[in-house]
Amino acid sequence: MAETLAERVWTWLHETFPERQLYIRSDGRVQFFTLSSVFQGTVAGLTLIFLGWVAFATVNVIFKDRIIAAKDHRQQQQQAAYEARIADLQLAYDEVNTALVTADDRFKSAADELAAKQNAILQVLDHKRQVDAVVNRQNTVSASANADSAGPIEEGLDVGAPPSAIQSAPRAGQAVAPASGSSDITVDPKPVKPQPRGAKPTHASLLDFGGAVGRITGLFHRQRPNDIAPEVIARHPVLRQLAAQTERVKRLSVGQTVLMARTQGEAEQGVRDIRGVLKQTGINPDQFAQRVASAQGGVGGPEIPLSSVQLEGISDQAFQDAYLKASAVLEEMSELLAGMKHVPLTTPVSGPSFERTSGFGARVDPFTGRYAFHPGVDFAGPTGSTVHATAPGTVVWADVRGGYGKMVEINHGYGIHTRYAHLSSILVHVGARVGEGAPVGKLGSTGRSTGPHVHYEIWYDDVVRNPRNFIEAGRHVL
Repeated sequence: MAETLAERVWTWLHETFPERQLYIRSDGRVQFFTLSSVFQGTVAGLTLIFLGWVAFATVNVIFKDRIIAAKDHRQQQQQAAYEARIADLQLAYDEVNTALVTADDRFKSAADELAAKQNAILQVLDHKRQVDAVVNRQNTVSASANADSAGPIEEGLDVGAPPSAIQSAPRAGQAVAPASGSSDITVDPKPVKPQPRGAKPTHASLLDFGGAVGRITGLFHRQRPNDIAPEVIARHPVLRQLAAQTERVKRLSVGQTVLMARTQGEAEQGVRDIRGVLKQTGINPDQFAQRVASAQGGVGGPEIPLSSVQLEGISDQAFQDAYLKASAVLEEMSELLAGMKHVPLTTPVSGPSFERTSGFGARVDPFTGRYAFHPGVDFAGPTGSTVHATAPGTVVWADVRGGYGKMVEINHGYGIHTRYAHLSSILVHVGARVGEGAPVGKLGSTGRSTGPHVHYEIWYDDVVRNPRNFIEAGRHVL
C-alpha cells in the first residue's frame, strides 16, 4: 500500500535525524538525555533561519552605499525630466501668446460655420413643413370624407353597435407623423461675438498655460480640451472670455448636429411608416416608389457617394451626413405621399348602420350552396345609402356588368383599381375624376345579390387583392 505524504516526511525525518542519546557520568553516576528526531529537526530549522538573517543583514550593510547611490541616481533623472518639462513649457509659452492673438479669427470661422449649419437646418425644416402640410391636407380630406359617419366598419360589427365602438379610418398620409410625437422643430440660435481683434492676451503663469494650449487646440482642431482650473480662468480675463465663447460655440454646434440627426430620424421613421402601410396592403413598396417617381417625370445623373460631397462652410462630417440623408429621405417621403393618396385605405360605407356580411376568399355560395371564391368584401346596409370612393381617381366603368349588377370601377393610378357593385343607382360617368369620399352611387341589390349591400373589390396589377388588408392598414396609419 502506497505511503502517504505525511508518512514519507516522517520517515525522512527519522532517517536524517535518528534518535540520539547523550550520556553524562558524574561521581560514579551515569545519566543520559534522549534527543528525538522532531527536536533535532526543529533545532536545525531555527539554526538555518538564524544564519539566513545574519547573511541578509551582512549583505545589506555591505551594499547600503550602492542602494543609496541608486536612489540618488533616480532623483537626478527625475530632476532632469522636470527641467526638460519646464523647458518645453517655456517653448510653448510663445505659442500660447500667438494662439490667443489669432483666437478672434478662428472664432469668426467657427461662427461662419454655425451660420452655414443654421441655413442648412432651415432648408431641411422648410422641406419638412411642406411635407407636413401635405399630410395635414390629406387628413382634412379624410376627415371630410367620413364626416357623415362615426367611422369605418369593424370586423363582425353588429348593425346596432354604438358609434363609440367604431374607429375612423385615416388616410395614408397620416402615417407620417414625427417619430417623437412632437410638432415642428424650432431653432433659436444665439449669436457668438468674436473677441476684438486688438485685444492683447494676458500672460499665463508658467505652470498654467499648458491647459490653455490644450483648450485652444481642442476648440479649433475638434479635440477634447484639457480642463482649466476655475481659479485660473478667473485670474485671466482673456481666458475667461475665451472659455465662455468656447462653451457657447460647442453647445450650438452640438445642438445643431443633434437637431439635424433628429430631423433625419423623424423623416426616416415617416418613410418606414408609409412603407409599412404599403407592405400591409400587399403592395411592394420599392415597386410602388418607382412607379410614383416615373409618374412625376424622368430622373438621372451620375452617382456620387455622400461621403465625397462637401457642403460649403461646413466641416462637421456628422452634421453634413445627417443633412444630406434628411434631404434625400424627405424627398422620398414627398414622392411616397404623392402616391399614397391614391391608395384606398378606407371603406366605401361607414357608420353604425352597416356591417360586413361576407369576407374575401373561399365561402359557401348563397345561390349554389357550394364553396366558391369571393373576390371582395360585402357591406350590408339600408337601400339608397351613399357609396363613396375610397381614393381619388378616374371612373373607367359606370354601368351594368353581369353578376355585379350596376357597378362603378375607378382607376386610381399606379395599377390600383376599385369596384363598387350591386348599386341601386350610379352617380358618376365614365371619365369623371372623383376625389376620396366622393359619392359614386347608391347602395342596392342589383345583379347576383340576395339583399341590399355593396360589393367592394380592390385590384392591383390586374390581380384582385383582399380589401381587408387595405382597410386594416388604414386603421393603423396613425
